[in-house]
Amino acid sequence: MVAYRSAQQADGLATAKLTNAEWQLSCHNQCMFARKVRVEYEQGGQRHGCPLKWLDSFSMRNFTNDQVFDDTIPTGEGEMKIGARVPLERLRASMEDWFRRKSYLPKGALLVVEELPHGE
Repeated sequence: MVAYRSAQQADGLATAKLTNAEWQLSCHNQCMFARKVRVEYEQGGQRHGCPLKWLDSFSMRNFTNDQVFDDTIPTGEGEMKIGARVPLERLRASMEDWFRRKSYLPKGALLVVEELPHGE
């Protein structure tokens, strides 16, 4: 199998073969972030996807000194990929605490973190 840095030839970028180390890192990242989760907040009976700004803020911070949260990466509005060792309830509780400290989460809102089935 040949791996490439970019398949975006339409952008005028030349594709280049990945080095073995780059390919291994890519595979490592796909395995590390193998779980996909939806992150929403519920307010007034309606659910809303958490903005990417919130998820970035949580993933980039260093307030817990808890290495388990190093295995989290935002992928879009209301979506993250997480590693196998990240406990879902602990992630939810820590994110809710962080969002409240940052005044992101509206008063009375609850944070909902759900793992998505593979393929979604």
